[in-house]
Amino acid sequence: MRLTTKGRFAVTAMIDLGLRSSNGPVALAAISQRQQISLSYLEQLFGRLRRHELVESTRGPGGGYSLGRKADTISVADIIVAVDEPIDATGCAGKENCMGDDAGRCMTHDLWASLNQKMIEFLDSISLKKLVDEQLAKGVSTTEQTVKRAISTVPVVKPIKITAPNSVFALGNTMFK
Repeated sequence: MRLTTKGRFAVTAMIDLGLRSSNGPVALAAISQRQQISLSYLEQLFGRLRRHELVESTRGPGGGYSLGRKADTISVADIIVAVDEPIDATGCAGKENCMGDDAGRCMTHDLWASLNQKMIEFLDSISLKKLVDEQLAKGVSTTEQTVKRAISTVPVVKPIKITAPNSVFALGNTMFK
């Protein structure tokens, strides 16, 4: 089994959300900044998490995302499955055609299928609340930091007005006046 960044980032973002959701909706831009995950990538992941009712969105000023269920009812397996991350160690994706279309299962199919089951059981046994509590025990700060906006705080400098001639002909006109 290979857990890709999609599953890892989804779990990380959900932990971040779980740490801060008691203060109201959490902006994806804030999660993006804290966890160094692309905002557009988070938007894709949270769209999938919302469709699986793991998060709820609130629009408008002060909006963002909050948990769709209590943290103790959301498992790591729920999060990974919601973002379409396959939990499969078999070479055939469970289709039992490891050796080709009609060749049947490979000799190790049952081993990998059993591993799949154990992985799902393990990930299903870990709740989001447990992961949040572990982070709190480590002393992770949950205070909000200001989010960098796309709008610059540096004042706009007015362009310098150039009064010089912009062509040879304009230069000639200024010299012979």
